[in-house]
Amino acid sequence: MATDYDAPRNNDEEKEAESLEELQANRGSNAQSASVDIEDGDTAEGIDLPGADLSGEELLIQVIPPQEDEFTCASCFLVRHRSQIALEKDGRQYCTDCEG
Repeated sequence: MATDYDAPRNNDEEKEAESLEELQANRGSNAQSASVDIEDGDTAEGIDLPGADLSGEELLIQVIPPQEDEFTCASCFLVRHRSQIALEKDGRQYCTDCEG
């Protein structure tokens, strides 16, 4: 069975007959808001300048120590899985990304 790939794919004449007014009416009913949600941290007051006194700030993140199957790379200081150890030198471990 031969297929004419140059032929138009839309055979439905009703879809081709849509006018600009119909498209605008549909768009108006499904209009999205142009407002942007801004969090408190996104304003100018939320920006900490270098040298700012942060002694009164509290840490809101729970810090989990490295697990038995993890290590901290001595080059990039990221916590990685032990399978990513590429080099161990002078008691320091380096990941595959830093030594690759």
